[in-house]
Order: sequence, then structure tokens, then C-alpha cells
Amino acid sequence: MSKDSIIIKGARQNNLKNLDLELPTNELIVVTGVSGSGKSTLAFDTIYAEGQRRYVETFSAYARQFLDRMDKPAVDSIQGIPPAIAIDQSNPVRTSRSTVGTMTELNDYLKLLFARMSQLYCHSCAQEVRCDSAHSIVESLYQNLPRKTPLMICLPIIVPHNFSDEEVLKLLNNQGYIRIHRRSKQRVEVVQDRLKLTVENESRLRESIEAALHHGSGRVLVYPLDADREAGEALRFSTHHHCATCDIDYSEPSPGLFSFNSPIGACESCKGFGRIIGVDYGLVIPDERLSLREGAIKPFQTPSNEDIQHELIRQAKRKKIPLDKPWKQLSKKHQQWVIKGDGSWDEGLWFGVQGFFDWMERKSYKMHIRVLLSKYRSYTSCGSCHGARLKTGAFWWRLGSASDATKGLNGANRFVPPGCTLESSEFERVPGLTIADIMQMPLAQCSAFFTDLTLPGSLDDAAQLLMTEIRSRLGYLLEVGLGYLTLDRQSRTLSGGEVQRINLTTALGTSLVNTLFVLDEPSIGLHPRDIDRLVTVLHRLRDAGNTLLVVEHDPQVILAADRILDIGPGPGKQGGEICFYGTPAQLLKKKSSLTAQYLNGTKRVFDATQEATQQTVTKGSKSIRIVGASEHNLKNVSVNIPLNQLVCLTGVSGSGKSTLMRDVLYAGLCRHKGKGGQTPGAHEALMGHELIDDVVLVDQSPIGKTTRSIPATYVGAFDAIRKLFVAHPESISRGYTVGTFSFNSGKGRCPTCSGNGFEHVEMQFLSDVYLRCADCNGTRYRDEILQIKVLGDVLNLQLNSKVQAKSIAEVLAFTVDEALAFFAASPDVLRCLQPLVDVGLGYVQLGQAVPTLSGGEAQRLKLAGHLVETSGRRTKKSSTKKSTKKQSEQGHGILFLFDEPTTGLHFDDIATLMLAFQQLIAAGHSLLVIEHNVDVIQAADWLIDIGPEGGNAGGELVVEGKPLDVAINKKSHTAKALRDYAKALASKSRVNPSKKPKQKAADRVIQVHHAREHNLKNVDITIPRDKFTVISGVSGSGKSTVAFDIIFAEGQRRYLESLNAYARQFVQPASRPDVDAIHGIPPTVAIEQRTSRGGRKSTVATMTE
Repeated sequence: MSKDSIIIKGARQNNLKNLDLELPTNELIVVTGVSGSGKSTLAFDTIYAEGQRRYVETFSAYARQFLDRMDKPAVDSIQGIPPAIAIDQSNPVRTSRSTVGTMTELNDYLKLLFARMSQLYCHSCAQEVRCDSAHSIVESLYQNLPRKTPLMICLPIIVPHNFSDEEVLKLLNNQGYIRIHRRSKQRVEVVQDRLKLTVENESRLRESIEAALHHGSGRVLVYPLDADREAGEALRFSTHHHCATCDIDYSEPSPGLFSFNSPIGACESCKGFGRIIGVDYGLVIPDERLSLREGAIKPFQTPSNEDIQHELIRQAKRKKIPLDKPWKQLSKKHQQWVIKGDGSWDEGLWFGVQGFFDWMERKSYKMHIRVLLSKYRSYTSCGSCHGARLKTGAFWWRLGSASDATKGLNGANRFVPPGCTLESSEFERVPGLTIADIMQMPLAQCSAFFTDLTLPGSLDDAAQLLMTEIRSRLGYLLEVGLGYLTLDRQSRTLSGGEVQRINLTTALGTSLVNTLFVLDEPSIGLHPRDIDRLVTVLHRLRDAGNTLLVVEHDPQVILAADRILDIGPGPGKQGGEICFYGTPAQLLKKKSSLTAQYLNGTKRVFDATQEATQQTVTKGSKSIRIVGASEHNLKNVSVNIPLNQLVCLTGVSGSGKSTLMRDVLYAGLCRHKGKGGQTPGAHEALMGHELIDDVVLVDQSPIGKTTRSIPATYVGAFDAIRKLFVAHPESISRGYTVGTFSFNSGKGRCPTCSGNGFEHVEMQFLSDVYLRCADCNGTRYRDEILQIKVLGDVLNLQLNSKVQAKSIAEVLAFTVDEALAFFAASPDVLRCLQPLVDVGLGYVQLGQAVPTLSGGEAQRLKLAGHLVETSGRRTKKSSTKKSTKKQSEQGHGILFLFDEPTTGLHFDDIATLMLAFQQLIAAGHSLLVIEHNVDVIQAADWLIDIGPEGGNAGGELVVEGKPLDVAINKKSHTAKALRDYAKALASKSRVNPSKKPKQKAADRVIQVHHAREHNLKNVDITIPRDKFTVISGVSGSGKSTVAFDIIFAEGQRRYLESLNAYARQFVQPASRPDVDAIHGIPPTVAIEQRTSRGGRKSTVATMTE
């Protein structure tokens, strides 16, 4: 055994079958295998759980209660495991306040940078607002005015409302001011001094300016006088952020002013969310082809609002508004009258649709009114901040020069603050960019802006640190292929792959060594073109001295590994064994491995024999047409989506695929089908929507959040199974109903655990404990309910032949495959369960909690649910004898929208998924799929490629057509990926393993450069790793400073940087030590002397827990 290895003995977590493994450290190890084989169980639930648990155990009991604590895995022993950091796909964020900027903490650095280094420009005159001093005012006067110019220095005073003129004059006289230059309402300009601008008068001028600033609350007016002693135009100065020219006050810049999560900076209308909920007139008037008489105003067509419809027609006749003209043909004036009205109900005038909803709002304490209002509401951009989330005062502080702004924007429009009165030409000349401009720029442009940014004056240490952090974090985000995201993108809208790659940048930023990084499919959402960049990042983490354990299905990542661990051979109970463990070259030669067969081209997801099943798209084919889509980065895109076929939407990350499918197509079709939801993205027209019955979006969002949600209930199989138990003679005699066999309600569930099967015990300082229920032993039901047992199909039963009758709890423990065999004689159960097998979920238990399913499994479970629905429709049609041709033509089918359905799927699972897609198409439905998997792209009937790049460089239709036609396109990155894939298959050799640089002894050290903490005097220290090093010296020489305040503090701080911000606020990591750089530092543990004694209640037992 090598001493530099993680040695695992007897791993039995979930379906793992007593595995013994030796994983070398400092290598990139990819874990692969079919879905459900046990990859995540080994990587996350076993290895990561133990690595993280052991390191977190070194923290204080108080700190541990705020960290993600994982249970001790079922394993005999794990030796040599380093501290572990998990970078997975989970996106726990659901709040709209979380953005890419807050996740990466770039918002925190930006608000500090703006508070320290930004410049203020007046929103009325566009001039820079400076804070003057007596010295700067005097210098300005000598520079800008000719010598011997007579000057009159005045101080402006605002007279309080409760003072009379006589009282004010008396007070001024008492202070020596006897001359008043001008009076207007509440403002008095008092003369401080008159003098000529000469060298001799400089000290007198300075004293007069200082006195005027002191008595004038930081403001002073300087009037040049002409030959007749007449005052010219005043020169205005202020020591505050006050535009003297326009007499406008501005608040002092603080970090809170630039944060939408602070009450100081958050927009008062939307509270920092950027959106407000209100009446969506697109939902109120869904069909603009209808006239007022035909019912264009949808809420007025209900029986309860019939009187309002009559009132509208009566009032429209009075105003001579056409009642039979379609809504879209009415003039803007007439449309505004219908919506806004011209008076109130009490005046006998039309109160408008808006008045109707205002009236309904006053009755919203009633439930049915709230339900009605929800149908016509949606989120719209906040009018007060234009969606930028901040108060207007933050938008006049700018960073950089005019040239910096031009380069940074790269042709994009500037953010125009609300209430801006400047002409557009004048506004464009204002130097720099606002924080809203930076938030709305793609990260690639943002990085270029900060790289070239020139800030006024010399940077202090704090500003230099801020700039360094911002540049490095932006650089890491670009390296993992996220240059198309913007900082104001909501975190909850990110895919699992994007969240994981953002977290990967945090790992890069920590610069840790001797750490175990566990990743879950980091390639999700990446176009084949960008995979190489991801591989480079993974290799850099490995070469720094870390161990990487990556669960992955992408062939480019698999073949870039140092070692491959293939777990299988099947899913669920059929998996949990090691099928292969070795190098990529060895894997390609192993004929028995399913993974190897797909990698070396022996097997293919899309075989040439399947090409005959591909649909042919002709000009006469039915299709949905999107015209002029221009939402986000889309540039007037018009595309046809053929129906009854598999259409693939491709393009590099950030090119605009999701915008086109989700924001434009899905939201637009929902609007046409009368569904509520978000406002459709900008487009000119959506034609052909009448050719489909409905639209369904199948994404990877979680299905259920509680353990009560199980696959059997989701596909409807549990209802059919319970009916079989109710039909049992014993059930009939006892009077049992379907509800009796439910663990969610009724009298049949265990009263102790309420049908959960376990009891949740909260432990304040340790992981919460889930104990198997003592009364039902985890079965969820009462004992008398378990006495009812149904007999399975004897012929197909693959279980023990002696035990044929099963209770409801035993049935829930079946896998789908076992249940199919058991209920082979029950058509209703088979109809619900067969789709689960069709989508490759035959290994899932009927009673498995849905939240434990992966994102890919959840998406396939949704697909299975839709397959059940379609099979149900076919069953009804076949049972009805009057299924005429006319009726079949009326059913147009459903348009299914999938967002990367191959996520988390092995090659063999993708082949199964493609068969399920064919079932949907055969049933008369249509599929539009966003996909990066080359096998799926090849199998599509029609491709639509958006690009050519991400962000502002994308958003165009590059090419559309059949896969073979698209592959010859020279501009498309997808076409190149198709050609490269074909070449790789033809050559039968796709392995290109990376050469790992050997670590020299000189590399295995911790290097501290120029340590200045406490009494250290620019010390350079080199400490060998994996050695026993003693630091000695006289008391007070700096030993503890080096050991604890620098080495330990920095090692722990870097590990904690990988945790979420919520956890860090409680753990309170040490501040960054005063040192230029520390290289090669692993996570650290301190075992120090106890400096303070506990109270009388502190014992050895409480200290050791």
C-alpha cells in the first residue's frame, strides 16, 4: 500500500457492496457508471462525508452547529483522507435577493470600491461634484481669474421658518456681519469680505473663505466684480457633496448605498428585488382578436362580473367607441380609456379596468378574490429603479474615465437612471460607469473593464486589495466558461452546472493544497467547445497538490482523468460493485465494461440503424414560428420549430437558448393557452400555437421537498396498488378504504411517526439524528394494516417462491422492476409503472423519498409522469368505439420542452431516454430539447443552432436544418463538435491522457513571503510539508505569531472561504494576516493551550462532548 493514498475498507453505504479501494492522492480520479449504480454514494456520502466530518470535528462545538454536518458513513475504515470540499450541483438558493454577484461576493467588493474610489456627477448639469476645501477654493480662484480682479465673498444662510427678518439681522450684526448682498424668500446672502485677487491678499482671502465656509454650513459664493462694482455670475463652492451650480445635495457614499440588500441602498418601491407584482394586462386581454362585445376583457366574462361587462358596453356607446372592432385595431386613445377610465362609479362614469382591480384589491381579505387576482398578476420590472434594485442616488457615482466606459460597454447601451433630465448626447459624455452598468455587463466585458480601469490618484492598500480580488475572481469565472453571465443574474435561475462552476471558482481562489475536492458532473451545461477549458482548470487544481474525485459522464472529462473508477454493472441493487479501476488507456481495451463499449465506439447511443426512424422535415410540415425574438441578448431571431419531431436547440453556453425556449416560447405559449406566469420575452409574433393542445416545461427543478413524496404517488401507481389491497376480502370485512392504506393521512398510518417511518431528534451541537420508529419499525403503518397481504403474479414472480403474498409496506420496498413482475396481472398498475422502466428508472424503489433523487432522475420522473398521461389518453381513445378520424385530428398533442434531459445520465441511460422520446413522438407529441450531448444532437430530426458565441456576441440564428446539413457549416461550434465526434469514432481512439507533472521536493513546502504580523520584520519562511517542524525562540520573539496567527489562521480561513457566507458569519474566521503571500498551505488544525478556564459547569465530559 502506498502511504499517499486514501484507503477505504468495507464501504456499505446505500447499495455499495463492501467495497475496498485505494485511491492515490494528488490525482484526478473520475467515477463513472450507469445512473443509480452508487457513484454519488461512494464519492459524496462516503468519502466526502468522512473527510469533511473529520476536519469539521476540529472546530468548536458552537461553530459546528452552523455548518453542513454529514452523518458518519457505513464503512469499516477510511485512512489517509485529507480535508474535503464538495462542489455539487445543488442550488439551495430560492430567494430573488441572491445573484451571481452575491454568490461570488463580487457585490461586496464592488460596493466597497464604489464607496472609496467612485466619482460623483450631478444629474442636472453632468459636472463632477467635488468636495472643496479652503485651500482648493483659493487655488481655483488664482488659476481661473485674472490678477487684481475685485471679489466679493458671500456666505448663503437659510433663514428658519420661526425667525423674523429683524431677529436674523440682529443675530448677524452681533457676529459682525452688517452687509447683505441679496435676499430671496428664506435665503440670505451675507457679505463676508471684499478684496482684490492679488498675491498680497492670499492669506486674507484664505481666512475669509474659511470663515464663510464655517458660518455658511460648508458653502461659499464668490462674486467677481466689474469696474462699476457690480457683481457678476457667482462661483459656487461647497465642502460637502453638493453641486454648487445646481444647488443640489447628494448623500455621502457608503457601502450600504451600493447594496440592494441594505435599507440604505435598496429601492423603496421594490425593496431591492428589482421587480414588483401587479396587474398584467396581457393576461387581462389574452386574445387581442376579440372585440369588446365578444369579450376581449377576460375577467368581465364570468357570471359574477356580467354587470360590469354590460356597464362597459353602455359607457363605450356613450363615448362612441367601436364595440365590434378587434382590440388590437382600436386606437391607443380608446384602449387607454378602456383600461384607465374617465372617472369614478359614483360620478356615473367609466372607472376602467384598472379601477375594477383597485376595487377588488380592497376586498382581497376574501379568499376567492385573492384567487381571482392571482390569475391576472405577474412580475414586471420596477418603474422606480428600472430593475436595477437601488435608490436613484447610487446611479450618479461612477468609476473610470470616458474611454474606460466606451471600452467596457463595447457598443452596449448605458443604464439611464430614472429621473435623468440630461439630453442623450450629454448623458453619453459623462465619464465612467455606474454600478448598474457593471451589474448588467457580461462577466467577460466586466473583466476587461476592470483590467484596463484607471482610478484617480494613487491607490491605498485597501483599494489595491479590492482591485486585486475583483480581477482575480472575474478571471476565475471566465476560466470555467461563465463569461456570458451577468452579476445581476438571479441565482435561482442558474442551472446546476453553472452553480457548480461558480463554486469551483471559489475553490480556485482559496489556493489550498492537500485538499480533497469532490465534484458532481462539472461539465453540465457546457458546450463541447468549452470542456477543454474545464479540464484545464481541473488539472490546475490537481497540479497544485490536491486530490480530485469527479463524478462524470462526459467522454472528454473521463478520458482526461489519471484514473477511472467504473461502478456498476447495473443500477440500484444490481450496482454497487467495482467494474473497472485503472487508466483511460486500460479502460478502452476492456471489452466487458459498458462504459468502454461506448467510449471506443463499439456501442452508440444513436446507431446508423436508427436513422430510418428519423422524421423528415419538409416545407409543408406543421410548425410553430417565433418571429423577431429580442429578449436579453437575442438579436431579432426568427425560427421555425417543426412539430411531431425531436428538435434540438444547440449553441455555446450563454448564446440565448434558454431565453428563446423559456422566456419567449414557453411564456408566450402559456399566455396563448390562458395560463398565468411570467410576462413573455420581447418578440413580434408567435404563430402556430393553435397546432398544439398544451405546452409542458420539463426541467430539473425538485419535485417534492418532503419524504412523503414518493415515485409511486407521482406516477399514480400507488392509487392502483391501494385499490388492490382494498379489494382483499379481509379489507372488505374490516371496512377499510383507500385512505386506510395511505401513510399521509387516515387511520392506517403509524400514530407515533405519523407515517414517516422515522423520528427526527434535533441535536443542538451535533448532527440531527433520525431514529427508526420503534412502533412501526420503519414500515409507516399500524400492525393490523400490515396483516393485509395481496398475492402477486406467481408465474412472473422473481422473489422467493415461498413468500408470495406481500403487505403494503413490503410492496413499497420493491424496486419498479420487482413491482412490474409482482403486479404483472394488474393492467392499471402496469400502465403507471411501465413508463418508469422506459425512462431508465427501473432500479428506483416505489417508496423512495423523491427529494433523494438526483436532478437527472427527477427530470426523468417528470417525463415518466407525462408518459403515463399519454398512455392514459390512448387507453381512453381505444376503449371508445367512436374514435373517428375527425376526433383524432382534433387532438394536436403536447409540445414538451426539455432543458438538458441527459444530465446525470450514462451513455446507456441516454439510449433508453431516446426510446422514451420516440414513444412521445409516436403518440403525436412534439419535443424541443436544449442539449449539449453530441449523441442526442445527432439523433435529432431538426437542429436550431444559436450563437455564435455567448453573451453579447451571441443571440443570432447561426444555422438550422438536419444534423448532417448542420455539420458542414463553418461558423457553428456545434457543427465542429459533430465533425470532431465523427472523426473520433472513425479512428476508434479518443483517449488523450494528460501528463501529470511530477512534484519535486521543493514544491512540497509552505512558503511565507514578507510576514509583518505583530513584531515580525518582513520575514520569509519555508516550512516543509509532511515533516515534523519545531519553531523555537525566546518568549515574545514571534513563534506563536508564525504558528497560529499566520499559518493556522490562513489555512483555516481558506478552507472556510469554500463554505457559504451564512456559515462563515458564525464561524468567524481570522482576518487575513499581514503578509505578502502564502503558498502551498493545506487546511490547518490548531491544538493550543487553554488560555481561559471554563465555569464550574465545564467538565472533562462537556469539553469532549
